[in-house]
Amino acid sequence: MQLIFEKSRAGRRGFRLPEADLPLAKALPEKYCRKLEAELPEVSELDLVRHFSNLSRLNFSVDTNFYPLGSCTMKYNPKFTEKIAAMDGFADLHPLLPQLSGGGMLAQGSLEVLYNTERLLSEITGMAEFTTQPLAGAHGELTGVMLIAAYHKSQGKSRKHVIVPDSSHGTNPASAAIAGYDVVVIPTDKDGSLDMQAYKKALNNETAAVMLTCPDTLGLFNPRIKEIADLAHSVGALMYYDGANLNAILGKCRPGDIGFDVIHLNLHKTFATPHGGGGPGAGPVGVCEKLVDFLPISRVVRRNDGTFALDYQKHKTIGYIAPFYGNFAVILKAYAYILALGKSGLIEASENAVLSANYCLARLKNYFKVAYDRICMHECVLSASLQLEQGVHALDIAKYLIDKGFHPPTIYFPLIVKEAMMIEPTETESKETLDAFIEVMIEAAKLSKTNPEVLRLAPITMPIKRLDETRAAREPNLRWKSK
Repeated sequence: MQLIFEKSRAGRRGFRLPEADLPLAKALPEKYCRKLEAELPEVSELDLVRHFSNLSRLNFSVDTNFYPLGSCTMKYNPKFTEKIAAMDGFADLHPLLPQLSGGGMLAQGSLEVLYNTERLLSEITGMAEFTTQPLAGAHGELTGVMLIAAYHKSQGKSRKHVIVPDSSHGTNPASAAIAGYDVVVIPTDKDGSLDMQAYKKALNNETAAVMLTCPDTLGLFNPRIKEIADLAHSVGALMYYDGANLNAILGKCRPGDIGFDVIHLNLHKTFATPHGGGGPGAGPVGVCEKLVDFLPISRVVRRNDGTFALDYQKHKTIGYIAPFYGNFAVILKAYAYILALGKSGLIEASENAVLSANYCLARLKNYFKVAYDRICMHECVLSASLQLEQGVHALDIAKYLIDKGFHPPTIYFPLIVKEAMMIEPTETESKETLDAFIEVMIEAAKLSKTNPEVLRLAPITMPIKRLDETRAAREPNLRWKSK
């Protein structure tokens, strides 16, 4: 496929502007004007439309391809939630309206959405209260650690470190460090769970919190999670729940019921909001009763007359963490999704995610090494270490999948698994789609023995073939030059 610059022909235009029939505005000061003409491509309108239409068809997207990458499921965005977010009463609402006309009478519906979403998330997770303000999962995570720090400060306790497992998401130690804590990393035991001996040794009166993903990034549920929480609480530490994998346990157990004090959720990973592309996102944070007073302001409250208002009078609050009360349209989509599915629907979504992952694991375990051979939750982690004998890496298998029309799974994470391939089939894919993906994975495993060069050369069907990725990162060639 040619670049748009290669299609350019001098003098060709895709538009015609009429002659100005108004006085020309005063010219910009000379120092702000370009010295040279912009070197833009010159193409017709039809060539331009065709170019970008064909370019878009090269993208992998959830509307065109299967996405088995480990990003905590729910890749698909139901179209009805997009329509709801586009309704005039929501889409045309100015974010400052709640400040006007009797404390928000012009935006009662939107305030009610925020209030009800907090109630629903509290019920789903077993937490006392939620804030919907954080603008992404990592933002919610940092907010949660700030709440933990504020709580310990109010208790007059000096806490110095946060405990995380070695399989944690990278944002866990990052959030703890930004909040001023040292990070203590606990290794994984032979069964894929937190090493309890190392955990007990690290836990003491200087521990501020234990940050866990449950199930973890290996796709495994820790059967000793209640014991871990009880031990943390015995030294005055708080339990932090990274909610990235919540949809694996929806309706089966609630983090608040098993001892977690703070939780952040990724609405795109469990509740059907847009996923990836840099946002917009939403990372609501829930807390247990003793942390409620520290939540960010403003808080949406229901008044005695049934109307809703914003409350700024929380004297222990950590303050503002986001403008305009969070990404409202994203929260609205999640609210609509939860109402549409209801309790039974959310449980079914969770069951389908777990069933899909275990189906993939069962069919692929004879062709790839299994990181930890246990029943998994919403994702399974395989390893391409067996294929290394033929010089084939996880990266080569990922590139081969691209040729076959599948987005690759997450590779090389978790970091503790050599040649890791984290496969997360999601709750929304059909058995036929899973079977097609599995057959290509089996095909790749067989090719690694019979013709490994095919894998090492992939992809061959894309406009860009196999790159020297290290050199491409260090010496990016971002500008086309005429030959």
